[in-house]
Amino acid sequence: MLKVTPKTKRILVPLISIIAGFLIGALIMLVWSYNPLDAYTSMFTSALGNLNGLGETIREATPLIFTAIGFAIASQAGFFNIGLPGQAQAGWLAAIWVVLANPQLPKVILLPLAIVSGVLAGAVVAGLAGGLRAQFGTNEVITTIMINYIVLYTCQYLTQQVMPARLRLDIDTTKTISANGSLKIPWLSTMFGDSRINAGIFIAIVAVFFYWYLMKKTTTGFEIQAVGTNPFASRYAGMSTKKNIMISMLLSGGFAGLGGVVQGLGTYQNYFTQTTSLDIGWDGLSVALLGGGTALGILLAAILFSILKIGGLGMQTIAGIPYEIVSIVIAAIIFFVAIQYVIGLLFKNKQTTQSKRRETITKESASHRQASEGGQV
Repeated sequence: MLKVTPKTKRILVPLISIIAGFLIGALIMLVWSYNPLDAYTSMFTSALGNLNGLGETIREATPLIFTAIGFAIASQAGFFNIGLPGQAQAGWLAAIWVVLANPQLPKVILLPLAIVSGVLAGAVVAGLAGGLRAQFGTNEVITTIMINYIVLYTCQYLTQQVMPARLRLDIDTTKTISANGSLKIPWLSTMFGDSRINAGIFIAIVAVFFYWYLMKKTTTGFEIQAVGTNPFASRYAGMSTKKNIMISMLLSGGFAGLGGVVQGLGTYQNYFTQTTSLDIGWDGLSVALLGGGTALGILLAAILFSILKIGGLGMQTIAGIPYEIVSIVIAAIIFFVAIQYVIGLLFKNKQTTQSKRRETITKESASHRQASEGGQV
């Protein structure tokens, strides 16, 4: 048994999961007579080997950072928020609607207004599940799953039946937003080979720092983690469980909504009717799990997922390998992360070992002392 510190273990588990995922992908390629070396070479070359690919990789990672932070905050509070797709979709539609409805406003007013609207929309959606959990103890997994569908079809109805026709190209697609409400920066896009990279990446970097500061340096972050670790002890210590449930869910939904805002104002520049839940929600959940819920881990995991997504397209066109293999690699990585406790059996915590050793010594000493006292009697 290998002995490592808990900190080292937190690094090794996702690392081993990533390696295992790539190995499984390689084995599947070999079974179907594909060359894994050519496949992975074309993947990384497409994602990182030129400025356009690098820009698209950063662009793809940006919304994942927001949705991953959203999931991580809820997870720190002890909740499994899988309503990220609906929260992101609500943020996307709200931001686009605000920009299209107010084209005359200057950018310094319109862009922040649209961003805040998207954040609030995501927070409200998550707040519904949070309120049910806080007041009635309803399982947030069930409610967030149901709310995802409610949001999906509500957004369809709002886009097709409520949104004014002057804001739409057709029944399913809105017009392109004006430049004064866009996150697109021409010089940045040109710098990265005319890719769709946008100002969202700068907001994402700020969000990562905010998440780290919130959890490590603030009373709110401490209370969220305390409630997630032991709600009974935190309640005994005077912390309001209901308040922290609502705060964590509102923050979680707000960040997920921000992911949708970046998709709308940055990547697509419009909104179009969604027929299924947004991938950035599910991928953000996976990124948070792979990143271990830490700020740096989320940033690195988002980049990895983006490389897989963008590089997978290159793997398909250059090496002629089906894109579905990329999905298998991602699924395998998450599978191994999800069963990290099994991987954890390979390692032995130093502190646990030392504690057991001290306990054994104590018991032996007590036995010898009792035997000596018995002999004297």
